[in-house]
Amino acid sequence: MPDATDATDADGLTVGQVSARLGVTVRALHHWDEIGLARPSLRTAAGYRLYTADDLERLHRIVVYREIGLGLDKIRAVLDDSTADVPGALRAQRTQVAERIARLQQLGAGLDRMIEAHERGLLLTVEQQAAIFGPQWDPDGPAQARQRYGDTTQWRQYAERAASRGPEEWQAVADAMAGFDRALGEAMDAGVAPGSPEANRLVERHREVFASYFPLTRQMQVCLGRMYEADPGFAAHYDGIRAGLAAWFRRLVDADARAHGIDPDTATWQ
Repeated sequence: MPDATDATDADGLTVGQVSARLGVTVRALHHWDEIGLARPSLRTAAGYRLYTADDLERLHRIVVYREIGLGLDKIRAVLDDSTADVPGALRAQRTQVAERIARLQQLGAGLDRMIEAHERGLLLTVEQQAAIFGPQWDPDGPAQARQRYGDTTQWRQYAERAASRGPEEWQAVADAMAGFDRALGEAMDAGVAPGSPEANRLVERHREVFASYFPLTRQMQVCLGRMYEADPGFAAHYDGIRAGLAAWFRRLVDADARAHGIDPDTATWQ
């Protein structure tokens, strides 16, 4: 038995031949036939559909209109309604296409920023970084962090936040961190005790401020507290605010962790 998509006739083209010529699926041709949008004018003796030259011309127009985004109902109106405002319909579609292009260009720009943020971390010039974070800021820090943490979930979260931030947003982050540092120093001067309500509020505030970079669990915060005390760079920063501040803040974090059932000695980055 012959295949319906391969049957031939001197007076027309089969569904398979039209599908190959126009680059549309046989299923689409069958659907257009069923809804009366583009019916083949001929049939072979075996009952196979055959498309004439006029049928093919109509199909060409359908394919063009579909490619520019017209729906099948609109295509039918353009082809069959003698009162249809074809230029008007095409202008309206052109407007929609232009809007879609603009949205795609915005999406492309966003993707470029996301890629760059994953690779660089901060999307700021060296001059902008110095102005926001201060002259002591190391512009190579983000690249070093990328080398150390680039394969972690937290780096991906950080990059996603960084991709949407410009200088003003980063200034707000820097101001929040600076405000927290001042509050920490003042609390140490005031003799705030680890485990006290005021101390616990400071620990909670630290997590909230730090969330500008990535979400911070209590266990992760314990690990950061250790690093603030042990890492020379972090220790120098906090001890530069108040002598012994890094070790004191770690005690605040550990006391808060214990109050929530976490053993600081065994806490891990999770």
